[in-house]
Amino acid sequence: MKPTRLLCAGLLAAALLTGCSNGQADQHAGHTEHMANGDLQETTASLTQLPSFLDNAAPEIKEVYKLSAANQDLLKTMPCYCGCGESAGHQHNGNCFIKEVKEDGTVVWDDHGTRCNVCMEITVYSVKLKQEGKTPLEIRSFIDQTYKEGYATPTATPLPS
Repeated sequence: MKPTRLLCAGLLAAALLTGCSNGQADQHAGHTEHMANGDLQETTASLTQLPSFLDNAAPEIKEVYKLSAANQDLLKTMPCYCGCGESAGHQHNGNCFIKEVKEDGTVVWDDHGTRCNVCMEITVYSVKLKQEGKTPLEIRSFIDQTYKEGYATPTATPLPS
């Protein structure tokens, strides 16, 4: 098995062991900002500086956050099917990890992805398919087909051009 497939398989397995919940919200009392839905947002100096809420996270979760930082453009074209469009106002899968990258390069990270297997799965699948040479439109089609039944309403994410 190729190393990228092993990484993706490991990340996907870790993602499946977690679930969407707000059970961790009280562990973050000293962090930057709590959102009304229980998500925590923290600002760092750059995409290479991960937020402190990942300090005690499983290595696989940290890797998904790194993947999201390295694949922002792709994830902005992928919807999320966990319900975060309604509960958190997310516009795409990338918002589950990064709220925004400001003009000065600072990054506002979101901890939603730390506890949501759907968010992590979509990121891992998207990056894996990109590594296999699939176009953003092909990846989007796969994501939409995979999550069309049994999941929440997707974010209102425009199709890739």
